[in-house]
Amino acid sequence: MESKIEVLTTVKIQQSPDLYKIVDALNRTLKHDDLMFGLALDQEDNEKAVFTIYRT
Repeated sequence: MESKIEVLTTVKIQQSPDLYKIVDALNRTLKHDDLMFGLALDQEDNEKAVFTIYRT
């Protein structure tokens, strides 16, 4: 059984200490709709975060 993850969109946003709470809430709420959300620091600018939405 192969699991395919599709990137729907990626956006760079201003880093905030509480962003992970939003991503966690989205993941918990929308996992049954085959959506997954990711958050990472931008490797080029530590003041930015990269927010990604995936379809699983």
